[in-house]
Amino acid sequence: MESNAARGCFPRYSWLDFLFAVIGVCTFLFDIGSDVWLAKEFYQHGEVFWFAALLGFMLVSSAVVQMFSWFWIQYDSQLDHYHFQTAGGRVVLFGSPGRVKLTCFLHICQLGFLLRHISAIWLGFCVWWRGEKGSEYAVYLTHDLSMLRLIETFCESAPQLSLMIYIMLHNNQARTIQYVSAIASTTSIAWMVVDYHRSLRSFLPDKSKQGWLSSAFYFLWNLLLIGPRVVAVALFTSVLPRYIAAHFLCLWLAFVLWAWLQGTNFMDTPAGEWLYRATVGLIWYFSWFNVAEGKTRGRSVIYHSFALTDSGVLLFSWWWLRDPETTQSYTPFVLSLVPLSYVLGLLVKTLYYCCFHPTLWQPVGSRKVPGDAPDGAAAFIQADSSAPEVVNKRMAKHVSNFYSTRTLPIPETNG
Repeated sequence: MESNAARGCFPRYSWLDFLFAVIGVCTFLFDIGSDVWLAKEFYQHGEVFWFAALLGFMLVSSAVVQMFSWFWIQYDSQLDHYHFQTAGGRVVLFGSPGRVKLTCFLHICQLGFLLRHISAIWLGFCVWWRGEKGSEYAVYLTHDLSMLRLIETFCESAPQLSLMIYIMLHNNQARTIQYVSAIASTTSIAWMVVDYHRSLRSFLPDKSKQGWLSSAFYFLWNLLLIGPRVVAVALFTSVLPRYIAAHFLCLWLAFVLWAWLQGTNFMDTPAGEWLYRATVGLIWYFSWFNVAEGKTRGRSVIYHSFALTDSGVLLFSWWWLRDPETTQSYTPFVLSLVPLSYVLGLLVKTLYYCCFHPTLWQPVGSRKVPGDAPDGAAAFIQADSSAPEVVNKRMAKHVSNFYSTRTLPIPETNG
């Protein structure tokens, strides 16, 4: 069987890809459904402020995801050899040159992300079940969905989970739908972590060394680091609700500046790049996300040191200003578990990098497929067949940032 390396490090579409696409859209619809249900409950009970806050998270998150999706369609349509038609004359449900206005209208109506899910499932079904051609573009769509889920999670699910915890603390009680919404947000975060890591692994030349145990460790350290941060933000908001906006804005501006100083080049236009940096600033408010090659360890140490200090300040502020009577039952639990979880997450992350994180060795003078692709959102690698293979450069950039790349010298030969 032809290896990934020989095929440009490009994976084939499998039944597992189809299953992940189906579970992804189910998770997305469950999350949206619980949000709408909770918003309706807030409105019917006269809790207009919570209704507006929840609706704001939903609209901002949806708008950001739709903008990324539209930017990527615009970039893709300008690439050489890029075709939105798959085998047999079938047209993908969105993005074809003849449907630009319709695609734009659907994104304005906030339906672009959902349509990407439907398109990926339909194309994946045709490739996997019917045995039709188009495997390259099917995988291409799943990689885009993985990136969009990552953005949607940190724009909506993480802030919404903090909001749900804050409302429970504020009211000192919780309704069933609030638990459902918290579970939906947690599920969305957990699924994003597993799905994103799986997309990263698909670019590895030897995926057998990055099995499910690797994904389990990746999921665990992200959960142990994101969870305490979300809880610390909710606890601080419960005692100083008027200051959380200022806290977020100050940190977000600093993070956006830091992303700019790192020279990110994820998008293909200045406007798109600033949108990406603004989104990275929001992600960094909750979790570390590497956006540039080189000095990864140093940047990670700086971030986690700052995040641990900031979360400690938030936690201390809550302990100092809390109501001792209403918080007595869970104060010892919170004060011990939140910092312990974060430290444990750092230890699990260290263990992951020591035992499971591969180094991508690159021979001197060889062609780097993911990192050195031409400008645009995808790289096209001409195979032996008449059709070029499509490599998602967006995900490939994150792979080059996440996995270490070192130069492997070519041994000299006599004669």
